[in-house]
Amino acid sequence: MLALLAGLLFSLASGASWRGVRGQESPPGSRFVCTSLPLDAAPSGCPLPPVPMQGGVLPSEEELKATVLQLRETILQQKETIGNQRETIRELTGKLSRCESSPGPDGKPGTGGWRKELGKGKDTMGDLPRDPTQVIDQLSRTMQTLKDRLENLEHQLRANVSYAALPNELREMLQRRLGDLERQLLSKVAELEDEKSLLHNETSAHRQKTETALSALLERVSELEKGSSAFKSPDEFKVSLPLRTNYLYGKIKKTLPELYAFTVCLWLKSSASPGIGTPFSYAVPGQANEIVLIEWGNNPIELLINDKVAQLPLFISDGKWHHICVTWTTRDGMWEAFQDGEKLGTGENLAPWHPIKPGGVLILGQEQDTVGGRFDATQAFVGEMSQFNIWDRVLKAEDIMNIANCSTNMPGNIIPWVDNNVDVFGGATKWPVETCEERLLDL
Repeated sequence: MLALLAGLLFSLASGASWRGVRGQESPPGSRFVCTSLPLDAAPSGCPLPPVPMQGGVLPSEEELKATVLQLRETILQQKETIGNQRETIRELTGKLSRCESSPGPDGKPGTGGWRKELGKGKDTMGDLPRDPTQVIDQLSRTMQTLKDRLENLEHQLRANVSYAALPNELREMLQRRLGDLERQLLSKVAELEDEKSLLHNETSAHRQKTETALSALLERVSELEKGSSAFKSPDEFKVSLPLRTNYLYGKIKKTLPELYAFTVCLWLKSSASPGIGTPFSYAVPGQANEIVLIEWGNNPIELLINDKVAQLPLFISDGKWHHICVTWTTRDGMWEAFQDGEKLGTGENLAPWHPIKPGGVLILGQEQDTVGGRFDATQAFVGEMSQFNIWDRVLKAEDIMNIANCSTNMPGNIIPWVDNNVDVFGGATKWPVETCEERLLDL
C-alpha cells in the first residue's frame, strides 16, 4: 500500500523540476525508476524524489501509515453502511409485496381495490338482504292470519256439540285457557308491531331471530288448535320425552311445602335401555337430590331422599304403561314401593328424621345437579308419563290399588296433575292420552 501511495505521489509530481536527495537538481530529461518493496525491507532502488506538500515538506512514513489506516477505516464504514441500506431496501420491498398481494374489501388482491372502495366511501357492512317494507307487510299479514285463526278456533269451540255437554267448571276452565293464550298472542303481536319501525336497521341475524319467534308463535297456535278440543279434561294428557338429551323436560309450576311424609304416584311408559332415566327430581338450595326417582345404567330403580339411596324392586322398561307409587315418612325413614297397585318392596332408615325442604324446583324427565339446571343426558328419562300426583301423607295400600285400577280418581293434594300446572321445554310435548281403562290394556 505504501508503494502504491508513493507511485500516486510520483505521478502527481511528474513533469516538474525535482530536487535530488542532497539538494541537487536532476539532470534534464532524466527519470526515476522505483520498485515496490515490503515495509520491512531495506530500500535498494532509487530513492523517492521529494514531493512538494503543505509548506513544501515531504510527509514522514508514520504520517503515510496513519493516512492509509484512516482510508481503510473509512472504506469499512462505507461498506457497513451499504450493507445496512441493502437490508433496509429488502425489508421495504417485502412489505410492499405483502401490501400489494393482500385482498381488498372486494376480495381481490392488490391495494387498488380497497383504496378505490375507501375513496368512494362505500359502506363495507353491506346492504340488507331484503327490503324492510316487504318484511313489515309479511309480518302484518301473518299477524292478521293468527288473529283470524284464533277467532275461528273460538267459534269452532262454541259450535262443538260436545262443548254444551261439558260441566260448567270445565267449560269455564277451557274459556280461561283460551283467553290466556289469546292474551299471550296479542302481547307477542304488540311486541312485533313495536319492532316494525326498527326493521330498516336490522341485520340479517336479527331478522332471522324475529322470524324464529314468529314461527314458534305459529306452532303454539297450531298446538292450540289441535289441543283445545283434544284434552277432554284438565288431567287427560301425557308428557312425551322421546329423546335422551339434556334439554327435553317438563317443569311443575308449583313447589313443595315442608313435608314429613309423602306419596308420589304416576303412570310411566318406557322401553329405554340401559335404564329408563329420571322420571322426576326435586332440588332445593344446598341439596340437588332432595327427592329423586332414577334408573341409571344397569342399576335398579333408586329412590333418593336427601342424597340417601334405597333400591326399589320395580321393573317397568318393557314399553307398556305401568302405575308406580312410592311412599316415605321421616319417622324411621320408612318407604314403600308399588307397581300396578301391588306392593313390591318396603324398607326403612332412608334419611330418617329429615323433613323435605320447601321452595325447591320439581322437574319431569331430568336429574338436577343444581336447582333447575345442569342436566345430564345420560340420566334423562325417555318415554311418556301421565297422572303425576303428590300427597303430603302416606296413602293406604287400598287407596293406591284403587287409583291403579281406575276405580278412584284421587288428585294429589300438594301437586295435582292438571294441564295449567305443567310446562314443557326443549321439544317435549303434551298430548291427549287415552282413558285410564284403555291404559290398563297394557297391564
